[in-house]
Amino acid sequence: MSPAKIIYIALIAAMLIPTSLFFGFENPISAPIALLCGLVFAFIFKNPCPKFNKKTSKYLLQVAVVLLGFNMNLHESLKSGAEGMMFTVVSVVGVMALGVLIGYWMHINRKTSYLISSGTAICGGSAIAAVGPVLKANENEMAVSLGVIFILNSIALFIFPPIGHMLEMTQEQFGTWAAIAIHDTSSVVGAGEVYGEVALQTATLIKLTRALWIIPLAFVTMFIFRDRTGKISIPWFIFIFVLAMIVNTYVALPEALTSILVWIARRGMVVTLFLIGASLSLGTIKQVGVKPLLLALALWVVISLTSLEVVLQTI
Repeated sequence: MSPAKIIYIALIAAMLIPTSLFFGFENPISAPIALLCGLVFAFIFKNPCPKFNKKTSKYLLQVAVVLLGFNMNLHESLKSGAEGMMFTVVSVVGVMALGVLIGYWMHINRKTSYLISSGTAICGGSAIAAVGPVLKANENEMAVSLGVIFILNSIALFIFPPIGHMLEMTQEQFGTWAAIAIHDTSSVVGAGEVYGEVALQTATLIKLTRALWIIPLAFVTMFIFRDRTGKISIPWFIFIFVLAMIVNTYVALPEALTSILVWIARRGMVVTLFLIGASLSLGTIKQVGVKPLLLALALWVVISLTSLEVVLQTI
């Protein structure tokens, strides 16, 4: 077994160890630290398990999100997320339109700009992975779009919580802002967890509601690119997450059981962020290029500042 694989396995194991059982304190590896560990690992070593890394991060994220539902009350969650859901409609349509226009103006490949806009407007890599096959994007277009979104997504996890504290945002305000302005579900949940329990619940609910826009976007994509043979990927795990919330709301589950499920969800999210970080290599960054990065950065700044103003004024 190579040294890289040994370190890779050891880091994952360290993130899963329930230190509170042995040392009396919680595992110190939080979501941002896990992502940082993944990034450092990726820059020092070549990822020894790229296929395992990709598949595991995808499905572990979905399992973790579903398990978080067992810690959320349906009525309270819907009430706290109502404002963010209303803003979702405007922001999704606005970011998609703006992204396509800026991409055309910058002479960026049409499919690449469309994919970057989709990832920024909805839910990062998940939206790109869902829309890509519909518009028959090639491997390079997918890699560039995913790469640029992952770079900004990683930065967001580190800078959003400090900004929220600096602006003295409430838990509801930060959760709503994070769900709208951060690309990927993993970093949204990670940032919400760092900020607080209510922020975590608000961010998770609004982000998953936003992710459902993948379905209508896929149909619109078929029409725009005049190809109705593409396969639409439906994020079924979101419906299972809602079911978990319903069960937790109306069924008296033992507190010990829900505590275990939530602990598994939190540790699973930490490992997910490590795996995501470990997949972002220097080669990926070089492949992105300046123009796609500028497009994604421009869209990110617009959605971040606009949503921040709306959240501070309305919530």
